[in-house]
Amino acid sequence: MQNMKKTLLIVGAGGFIGGFIAEEALRRGYDTWAGVRATTSRRWLDNPQLHIVDFDYDDPEAVAATLREAAPSPQGWDYIIWNLGATKCANFADFNRINFEYVRTFTDELRRAGMLPARFLYMSSLSALGPGDEKGYAPLTSATVPQPNTRYGLSKIKAETCLELQPDLSWTIFRPTGVYGPHERDYLMMIKSIDAGWDFGVGYRRQMLTFVYVADLVEAMFKALEAPAALKKKYIISEDRAYSQAEFRSLTARLLGKKFVVPVRLPLWAAYVASTVAEKVAALQGKPSTLNRDKYKIMRQRNWNCDISDARRDFGFEPQWPLERGLAATVAEYLKEKKAARESRRR
Repeated sequence: MQNMKKTLLIVGAGGFIGGFIAEEALRRGYDTWAGVRATTSRRWLDNPQLHIVDFDYDDPEAVAATLREAAPSPQGWDYIIWNLGATKCANFADFNRINFEYVRTFTDELRRAGMLPARFLYMSSLSALGPGDEKGYAPLTSATVPQPNTRYGLSKIKAETCLELQPDLSWTIFRPTGVYGPHERDYLMMIKSIDAGWDFGVGYRRQMLTFVYVADLVEAMFKALEAPAALKKKYIISEDRAYSQAEFRSLTARLLGKKFVVPVRLPLWAAYVASTVAEKVAALQGKPSTLNRDKYKIMRQRNWNCDISDARRDFGFEPQWPLERGLAATVAEYLKEKKAARESRRR
């Protein structure tokens, strides 16, 4: 009997979000390919139903050959989710290479092979928009004119523009806010800090933060993939409310069972100095630094309020994981891993 399953290729499947996409795709009955580099960890890709595909994104000929060898048919895949991207780099030029040039190369090779999918879902970032209304705190919307102020954000806008200029490509673009959940590393640093009794913030003016739990983001992906109204549109994906740093600290501390956490506010100039020094030291070591000048600009931004009405209207996106619920799952996983590490050291 002919296999009638929809086929899906996840490009950049090896990371935190990619593992969740792969599991949800299999749960929904998609025949699923996980695109990774040869050096990428398969830690979250251990389901035997997955087809693992190794890509060398720096070599267009290798990309073309891999597409021909791995594709389920000469027409390629029904859907492609592009989740590949760099959020921090030792060399800022790598943002352009990884976040822009890889997308251009890949879509060019798909076209040459006659494998353009029914939908190409590109994971961009809210940072592609840059700072919004920093005085009145009006939410960022799909109509906000992008003014990226980071190299990361600029590379994402270049990739978005690359897709927009391909009239034969059926794209949809997501601009998620900060994505968190079990196994994510950046927010884990904040949780660890609060667990140690410290909550570090930057700047003294009010800052409104937005979050999206990974399961909500992945749910939105699959709703958008087959939604006709989402064709060639861009969407902000977020929980539909913002939080202060104090609210985040309070929720996290309660879930950790911490009765007392010291809030520490660094002035912007001190944060800039620390970011610059950390970036330079990491560059000398040839490693990317979580704290860098790009990150400083993101931390300095005061308004991350989001309007998700377009996603609600076009494919019924309704966040099911408010911050308290999402943090509970994230903290529970952190405590589980912390306990396992402690027991391992005792052996």
